[in-house]
Amino acid sequence: MAARLLPLFLAIISLLMISSLIRSLEGSGIGIYWGQNGDEGDLYETCNRRTYDYVIIAFLATFGSGQTPVLNLAGHCIPSPCTFLSSQIQFCQSLGIKVFLSLGGGGSGRPVLSSPDDALEVAAHLWNNFLGGQSDSRPLGDAILDGIDFDIESGSNLYWDDLARALSNYSTPERKVYLSAAPQCPLPDYYLDRAIRTGVFDYVWVQFYKNPPCQYSLGDTNNLFNCWSQWASYPGVNTSFPAVNTSLSLGLLAAPEAAPSSGYIPPQVLIDQVLPFVEQISNYGGVMLWSKYYDTYYSELIRSYVNPDVVAYDKKVHDKVLCHRLSSSRYLLRDEM
Repeated sequence: MAARLLPLFLAIISLLMISSLIRSLEGSGIGIYWGQNGDEGDLYETCNRRTYDYVIIAFLATFGSGQTPVLNLAGHCIPSPCTFLSSQIQFCQSLGIKVFLSLGGGGSGRPVLSSPDDALEVAAHLWNNFLGGQSDSRPLGDAILDGIDFDIESGSNLYWDDLARALSNYSTPERKVYLSAAPQCPLPDYYLDRAIRTGVFDYVWVQFYKNPPCQYSLGDTNNLFNCWSQWASYPGVNTSFPAVNTSLSLGLLAAPEAAPSSGYIPPQVLIDQVLPFVEQISNYGGVMLWSKYYDTYYSELIRSYVNPDVVAYDKKVHDKVLCHRLSSSRYLLRDEM
């Protein structure tokens, strides 16, 4: 009897192991920032690429403290409003891709909150003009975005926690307002630390670039790994804390020229060395890329290793790219010697 049951036992164990692996990756995906270069293609092309799970429209650059909000989408539409983007956003969402509006950015905008009440007013503006509320002057048209991204790199570091809580409170059982944050990798992040500690963010994609103390450099992963481990245990990110349900993602450059101080990780280094380490945490969320303009092939090369099962992804794209682009000098799979 025992001998006859052994094959069944082994089959069950194999299924459990496969199930465990799938669960470790099922929440992971690829996010992409879009909006800061008019030559990067429109949202139809971006989402039809089928390698992204999140598209972050960048940026609402100026707002708060009584300022007139300024939407800066570079060459895509000048000036705002950009209502023609509504159908493009809805197309992305029809593919299962979540679309966010990013606040701030590292440019010349001025995102400043003057008080908790000001944070409530900004939250109401975002709800009525970009999310599920109503307004006669919605800059992106009738499309209802899935969430708001915090990429605060200038201005004041006050009251972002109040804004995060206020936006979170707009969630209902019928429609959730998703929140994401893109802090710099050094801990604590000057602008977003208190906001992240609230635990209300669904996604935290840490920028592991433009920061030499915590980024990959010339074959050395130590700084990146050490910092990743610190973020994984951080209040507001560590899911062992009560009521925290945040996924943690690795923010990367899609090409070496995407940032002057780099931190770029060649795709094969990411696949062979980095992903096996970072995906060990239970709330591993995948990869965020800056930006669509620079992402000629990076997302296709890494897609099946980040998560091959996400519905927006078509594996044929990955196979085709692997056949034609692995030898591309611009996207070297390993560091140059």
